[in-house]
Amino acid sequence: MTDPDGVLDGTWSDESDWAALADSFDEGAADDAVAVPVLAIVGRPNVGKSTLVNRILGRREAVVQDIPGVTRDRVAYDALWAGKRFTVLDTGGWEPGLEGLPGAIAAQAEYAMQHADAVVVVVDATVGATTTDEAVAKVLRRSKQPVILVANKVDDDRLLADTAALWSLGLGEPFPVSALHGRNSGDLLDAILKALPETPRERFGAVGGPRRVALVGKPNVGKSSLMNRLTGENRSVVDSVAGTTVDPVDSLVELDDQLWRFVDTAGLRKRVNFASGTEYYASLRTKAAIESAEVAIVLLDAAEPIAEQDLRVLTMVVESGRACVLAFNKWDLVDEDRRNQLEKELDRGLVRVPWAERVNVSALTGRAVRKLAPALRNALESWDTRISTGQLNSWLADLIAATPPPVRGGKQPKILFATQAQTRPPTFVLFTSGFLEAGYRRFIERKLREQFGFTGSPVRISVRVREKKQRKK
Repeated sequence: MTDPDGVLDGTWSDESDWAALADSFDEGAADDAVAVPVLAIVGRPNVGKSTLVNRILGRREAVVQDIPGVTRDRVAYDALWAGKRFTVLDTGGWEPGLEGLPGAIAAQAEYAMQHADAVVVVVDATVGATTTDEAVAKVLRRSKQPVILVANKVDDDRLLADTAALWSLGLGEPFPVSALHGRNSGDLLDAILKALPETPRERFGAVGGPRRVALVGKPNVGKSSLMNRLTGENRSVVDSVAGTTVDPVDSLVELDDQLWRFVDTAGLRKRVNFASGTEYYASLRTKAAIESAEVAIVLLDAAEPIAEQDLRVLTMVVESGRACVLAFNKWDLVDEDRRNQLEKELDRGLVRVPWAERVNVSALTGRAVRKLAPALRNALESWDTRISTGQLNSWLADLIAATPPPVRGGKQPKILFATQAQTRPPTFVLFTSGFLEAGYRRFIERKLREQFGFTGSPVRISVRVREKKQRKK
């Protein structure tokens, strides 16, 4: 959480601080959603698509590892070049005629090819055109979108002559680049801008900024299945193997007559410090997805005991200060005995978030998924709530009169003034004459919730203790 005005725990010495602080507000606002053209990056496995995506973005976003099949879903990233914004879709390796998980990955790539405004097809110049490359080219020759053929891994001039053989694919002149070293990347980006239209062919929803929702949980809890249920399509690759999703996957979802931007994230197995390879970068991206969201749906497996992984995900959401909704998936598998056991687990395991609204859903059957929208709206409304300084201090005076702060060091601290410093999440600052015990802060938070609600949102309370003025000699 940022603290631009320096209003968190600390000291204050001048009563003019009160007025300045009461007048400073950090309302915050969701970014406007502006429709931009979409570029799809496609090709067979392990030709360097994700490395090229990172080169186009100018930052390491897509998960890269020197093994095929790391990218599985189609993943959207925001890109900017020469003052023009566009969306880059990274896709999994496309191979025809496969079934199971590889077939699902290929289906995501095919969807991206059909709906993008321009397509970059990546070929490994060190290998040349393979039968898979020819199959991709055959599909793209029938499409109406502009196609740019990229010969990747041209790390030096010795491979330039070999790229001429790629004319046989019938996709026009091959563009020699090295995604790893950045060779010709600027020229490629200029060519991409020429191929992209000014406005996208497909426009999802009206401009106005859909609220951003992160879908998080441990591996194999059903996040991708729920995403597919919400979108009504196979938006995310689903497999019984845990850890199928590696990258965060963006989807615009119309739920209860409102447009939402959902992000399906990788399941967190280990702490970030102990993860490695794709798991390490997936953990970082999941954390980034939570921080860029406004509200998080923490998905829990209702049919299994609450695990340490569940609590770790929940802690990450709470510490990020995001609004939160708890969704218990696989409710169709829960019997009466399990419900009783689950209630006991909730009393023990979820003591940190008694304020979070709970929804019992089934991604498989679609049970109660529509109840997520009201819960999300309630959480976001609490997250955006601001209480006026006058109302807050009037309520606080009555509370202190009924239950004053505990005595500390022989003196009873006084709460002189309070203000809400910011929203998202609601953050309150108490100006006091002495330190307030943590237990009394929790008491104030509990009473705040009883009086003003804040269902689904964390509430932060900070204390600023008045400095003792030095006596003049």
